[in-house]
Amino acid sequence: MIGFKQLFNTPALSKKIFRYLVRKSGFGSWRFKFETGSLARPNYAYLVYQAALLAKRLGEPRVSVIEFGVAGGAGLVEMECYAEKIEQMLGVKIEAYGFDTTEGLPAPADYRDLPFHWKPGYYQMDLDLLRSKLKRAQLVIGDTRDTVHTFTEQFNPAPIGAISFDLDFHSSTVAALRILEAHDKYLLPRMVVYFDDVVGTEVELFNDFIGARLAIHEFNRDHDKRKLSPLYYLRANDPMTLWHHYMWSFHAFDHPKYGQFVSEENQQIPLQ
Repeated sequence: MIGFKQLFNTPALSKKIFRYLVRKSGFGSWRFKFETGSLARPNYAYLVYQAALLAKRLGEPRVSVIEFGVAGGAGLVEMECYAEKIEQMLGVKIEAYGFDTTEGLPAPADYRDLPFHWKPGYYQMDLDLLRSKLKRAQLVIGDTRDTVHTFTEQFNPAPIGAISFDLDFHSSTVAALRILEAHDKYLLPRMVVYFDDVVGTEVELFNDFIGARLAIHEFNRDHDKRKLSPLYYLRANDPMTLWHHYMWSFHAFDHPKYGQFVSEENQQIPLQ
């Protein structure tokens, strides 16, 4: 059995404590916090950075990042902050959008929406307060089943390069995933995607037959050329960082830029 002293000295806990101290102390630059995973929402910083990086490699001058499920807006405020910093790092213009009804959760449609865990009215938005805090992010207000279909026509967004799905329900996630059916000009050929409701606790007991996990399975079943998959390299490199298990990748195999080379030019293995 591992003792307290041994537990405290484990690399995973030491890394967690280091990140916490950096975040709380204000030590170091924003870039240092980003590179050490010490920001308030490192998952969002990773989403925005990867979106801008791929856009740059593909020669796209701008890119969009999206949050489905804004609620109080703390995540969207952080997302637009990260967008400003990463624009300066990579030189790619970043647009941020947040989808929400402002009214909180609706009534669960059926058992797949986890009625044992969610109640109508959770996560309402103070729209005026949030708008007063936002600098660049645009809110897309309304039922996701409708706004997903009118989004590109209404906003003419840059190609979408990263998405956070935090809609809690199976039914809402199914509706939001339809954004991945958009025309090629509104999507990068690959993107990093965050699903907030795929791990959970002993209360939710998330599995592949309810909630967001079921919505992901159904999307993959119904689309031959567009697929979602866990982001395996994050989990392999650092399995003790919890948000790594919420990260997925999206591939649009039928995208005209899918095969455009974006890797290192020289990948030769030198003769020893």
